[in-house]
Formats: sequence, C-alpha cells, structure tokens
Amino acid sequence: MLVRELVDRFEQFAPKTWAEPGDPVGLQLGNLDAPVHKVLVTLDVRPEVVDEAIRQDADFIFAHHPMMFHPAKNLDLAVPQNQMYATLLKHDITVYGAHTNLDSAPGGMNDWLATALGLQNTVGLVPSNGTTATPDIMMGRIGDLAEPTTVVEFAQYCKEVFHVGGLRVVSKTPDAPVKRVAVLGGSGGPFYKAALAKGADAYVTGDISYHPGHDMIAAGLNVIDPGHHIESICKPHLTQLFQEWAQENAWPITVQASALNTDPFTFL
Repeated sequence: MLVRELVDRFEQFAPKTWAEPGDPVGLQLGNLDAPVHKVLVTLDVRPEVVDEAIRQDADFIFAHHPMMFHPAKNLDLAVPQNQMYATLLKHDITVYGAHTNLDSAPGGMNDWLATALGLQNTVGLVPSNGTTATPDIMMGRIGDLAEPTTVVEFAQYCKEVFHVGGLRVVSKTPDAPVKRVAVLGGSGGPFYKAALAKGADAYVTGDISYHPGHDMIAAGLNVIDPGHHIESICKPHLTQLFQEWAQENAWPITVQASALNTDPFTFL
C-alpha cells in the first residue's frame, strides 16, 4: 500500500483544517505515494528515533510533533538536525506530523489525557482557532473526578497516571479541594483563563513559565504541570488505531510504537 492511504484515513479522523493557523502539520519529508510496509509511531522525530526506525526497517514515521517547526536555513550536515534529514532521505523514510489537529480531534489527544485522569462528563475546553467552520471541535477537555481530592493528592495522582519522576504545582492552597479538572496537552499556559471560566478547580498542562505562574496564583487557579512529554500517551493509542484500520482495510502493514523516551528533562 501507499503512505497516502493511511494518511487519507487519518485525515478523516483529524483533518488538517482542524490545526491551529500556522501549525506545520501534514507531510514533513518524503512522498505520499511512497510504499509503506512498517509504521513507527512517535511523539518526537529525533535522530535517535530515526535510528530506531532504521533498526526496525520502518519506512514511515508518524509523529505528533512536527519534525520541522522552522525551515532549515542551510543543509550543513555537521548540524545534527540536518544530518537527520539526510539520513531519512537516504533510507527512503517518509515522515508525517499530526499536531494541533490531533489535539482537537474527538477521540484524540485530549480525550486520551482526560480518560487517563479518569474524568467524567467531559466537554471541550478551548475553541480551536483552526475550526471556525466547526465550532464543536475544541482543544482541551474539562470534566469531573469520580471522587473529590486535594491539590496535593491530585498532583501525586498525576505523577502516577503519567509516569513522571516529578512535576510542578502552582498553587497557594495545596489543601484545597479538587473535583472539576481541566486538561490540555502540550503548552497550555495561555489558556488557563478558559479553565477558570469553566469552573476548574485544577488545570493540568505543560510548560508553565514564571510570570504566568504568578498570574495563575493571583487568579486562584491550581495548576499541575507534569511536562509536555505526557503527550507520549499518543503512541499506544495511535498504534492501536492504525492496527484497527489495517485490519478493517486488509492493509499489508505492521505498526509499532517507538520504545524511546524523548523527554529532554530529568528530575534529580
């Protein structure tokens, strides 16, 4: 089969038009009409992931984070990122990225995160700027925990759910009750006011910076930052989804999740 067949099916699930404006989703490198036999699903496209694909004889890398957020200024192969592009081309590996369109898709990234947290009665959190023609497509989710807890207890629960060695808590009331929870994968700091407006007791997202943290405390919102890498939850879910489609359509492919941890941070 061709890469295009899997991509076409995926874009029915999460159309590129649902991506935020300017988000470089879609084909990153290669050819949609290239043959595909083995798919490697990853969060990030890093040199070590490309080496893994080569070892596994994968000819298609499907990533959540686009490989190219910014265009290369040159093709100096002494630069590791440029060498990675050359290696991909040398081994005929096609790369595709599904970013904020997957974040907004029903049954996609933020539903996976909400389910992992055990949230019930979830609804969308933030209208997606990429979907003005489809207003019910939204980034993030907000819902209720089955039982109330406290900020500190909920933070510990997030550590266990997302298998992280540490996280950051933004709160001036660590013993405050938590029942209603908002979650947005990736760098969701700019959207904390939406969590407040929808009555969240706690907001789970990544990459909170210093001054917005002060603003969140002043606003009385409790925020749990377990890091951007919790989006690696996409690897088993996408793998299962692609395997189901392969079975339904009799596609002669195998699908495998990357075994690598691409989180750049280590807690000591």
